[in-house]
Formats: sequence, structure tokens, C-alpha cells
Amino acid sequence: MFDTICAIATARGIGAISIIRVSGPEAIPKVASLFRGKNLTKVKSHTIHYGHIVKDGEIIDEVLVSVMKAPKTYTTEDIVEINTHGGIAPTKKVLELLLENGIRLAEPGEFTKRAFLNGRLDLTAAEAVSSLINSETDLERKLALNTLDGKISKKIKQVRDLIMELIANIEVNIDYPEYEDALVITLENLRPKLQAIKTELESLLDEAKVGEIISNGIKVAIVGSPNVGKSSLLNTLLKENKAIVTDIAGTTRDTVEGEIELKGIRLKFIDTAGIRKTNDVVEKIGVDKSLATIEEASLVIHVLSNNEELSKEAEEIMHKLKNKTCITFVNKNDLPAKLQIQAPNLVYGNTLSLDGIEALKNKIIELFDLENINTSNLEVISSVRIINLIKEALKSINEALNNVTKKIPVDMLAIDIKQAWILLGEITGETYQDELLDTLFSKFCLGK
Repeated sequence: MFDTICAIATARGIGAISIIRVSGPEAIPKVASLFRGKNLTKVKSHTIHYGHIVKDGEIIDEVLVSVMKAPKTYTTEDIVEINTHGGIAPTKKVLELLLENGIRLAEPGEFTKRAFLNGRLDLTAAEAVSSLINSETDLERKLALNTLDGKISKKIKQVRDLIMELIANIEVNIDYPEYEDALVITLENLRPKLQAIKTELESLLDEAKVGEIISNGIKVAIVGSPNVGKSSLLNTLLKENKAIVTDIAGTTRDTVEGEIELKGIRLKFIDTAGIRKTNDVVEKIGVDKSLATIEEASLVIHVLSNNEELSKEAEEIMHKLKNKTCITFVNKNDLPAKLQIQAPNLVYGNTLSLDGIEALKNKIIELFDLENINTSNLEVISSVRIINLIKEALKSINEALNNVTKKIPVDMLAIDIKQAWILLGEITGETYQDELLDTLFSKFCLGK
């Protein structure tokens, strides 16, 4: 039996109200002993009551108390929520009284952890609770809600059922060879079944690319030679003076970051130091960071100057970008043209008249298909944990397929197949280790 826990469920600070949540077998009697008003042990479930929290006859705060009895609660346990005035002092004092009364302070995410352990949520839904709380865009909100509704779990369970059916047939063949109604699993008919499972897993990973973009945004590196207008472009896109702009080459020594929202997707811009050979120790560190940022970015905007011929440094940058998703932005198109260049995704503009800025944004929308992402059903995976587990399950299925080619006996192939089934079970929590739960729920806030 779980003990009784409590935590502040609202943001810390001054506000209209604060909510202190209590969950566990003694939630109602423990709070009732501090409450002056109706007898909370005798009220109906899912009702709210006016009164005061008192200690030794002294009124601590005027409150509204919600009583919700098991099992129809967030944790499936008895829950009491105390609505106090939103000041720091009254909230802290009521919490102290609860702790003095034998109720334990909840660990981060412990309410949701109990909801999982009590069977109300699976692990995908539990993760979605955290994603919903931390969502910054409307698309992130919708994505989290779809996961919370069990749409991702359903997809995982469908693939897991396919694997389980295959495992069951193999084990019947091994343990009960005389059972004539069972499908006889041979290397010949095993391959298409494994291939079908592989296709389902690859489809989930392909769909997950959309989820990753929505959840993590798009990391955009702005690179180029010194003094081509990288910092000016960043400031223009952000509509604020985030980066220092001067006519002196090498002004930007470190990365400068900013973020905007485009079609519901967060674009995380990183202005980098101008890339060139230099003997300046500090500037060289900045150049090295610029090169590292290129590798990490999902999109690179290579800025060139329209009034300068293509330099050797710029050619070297273009060579480094040949395998990256890249937009070439030719800045200063209001000045006499000296640059001659041919490149895919070429956009001309300048940061003074803002010519080309909308064209640049539209090119980003086109490259990442943001219009379709914005209107898709969003029944896709975004969790890094889930994606990694699917990749591991796919690896096991591929290993089984390779062993079919090698004509390894079917009973030996069952090991890899079962491993894929176990890994997919970790996604929903049907199979899990305690360490996984500790790590997952430690990322939650205290009151959730």
C-alpha cells in the first residue's frame, strides 16, 4: 500500500490561488483533521467545500477543499486538493502543516507515477503529460494530447501483437509438434512475416520525423565568412537586436541564439562566428564552434555578400555543406553585384529593406514541408525514448531476417524476435525496469 503524499501543484510565486494536492489512503482524514468546515470524511466524492485550515485554534488560511474519492481520480487513490490564497506565505504554511501531520512530500512526477503503477496511464501517456505541460506551441500541445489519448500506444500494441502471434506459433511448433491446427513456421514463411513487422516499425520511425520537428523544433545555423551580414540576418529574423553588428570583420566571436515560430514550428537560429583562417586564439575558438554547429544543425543558411566575389573561404564553406540541408542567402542585393554563383535553394535579399526575408522563410517552409505538418493528424511519435526503443526493436528484427538468410534454426530466431517484443513493451510500460521509471518521472515537476 502506498503512503500519502502532498505537493504544491501550481507555479511558485504570488497569484490568485495556489493548489496543494494530497493523494493516498489517508488523504481525506489527514486533511480533515486540519480543516474547519464540513466533515470531509463524510462528504460525497468530487465535491468542493469552503472553510479554513487551522492549527491550535488559529486560522492559517481561508480555503476551498476538493474531495475526490478512489478510484475515479488522477492517481486512482483518494485525492484532496486544497485551494489556498496564492501568496507564498499561506501556501508554504499549509504545506508545512500537512508534512507535520505525517504526509510525505511527493517526489517529482510521483502523482503521475502512481497513475501509471495503478494502471490508469501507460508510459506513453505519462510522458505525454510532461510534454503537454512543457508545450510551447499549439502543434506541440496537439501532439501531446494525441499521445495522451492513447493513439501512439495503440500503434505500438498492434505491432507488438503481430510479433506475439509469431512467437506463439513458433513456441507451439517447438513444444507441441503434434498439434495439427497450428501454422507450421518454416524459414520460408517466416521471412515475409518478419518483413511485414519490419515495414511497420520503419513506418513508425518515418512518421516520427514529423514528431521530432514539432517537439524539438528546427536547429538553424547561420554561417558564412566574416562581415557578410550573418548577425544582421539573425536580428532581422528575430525582430530584435540580439547580435552585435559592426563593420569590423570578426565581431561575432561566439554563437548567438534566438528563436521564432514559423507555421507552428520553433526555429532555433544560431548566429556563428565568421569562418576564416585566423591566428587570433579567441576568434579561432569561435570558428571551431561554428564548424561544430554546422554538424549539429538540421538546416544551414549560408550567407554570402552580393557585392563581393566568391572567396576561397566561401568555396570551402560550400564544400563542407554539400551533404547538409542548406539555403544560400545572398545578402546586400541592394549593392552592385559582383557575386556570380549557382546553388540550390538560392535566395537573394538584404536586411535593410527586408527584401528576400519572406522568400527565405518560404524556402524553409518548403524544405521541411511545414504546411503539411501543420495540417496533419499528428498521430506520430516524438519521444526520444520511444524512438530509440523502436530502433532497437527494428535492429532485432533485422538480425532475425539476416539469420533467416543464414538458415539458422527457427527456434534460435525466436530469441531476436522475442527481444523486439520486450523492447516494444518498454514503450508502453508492459515491461519495464525500476530505473526507467525513476529516470522518466524525475523530469516532472513536484506537483505532477
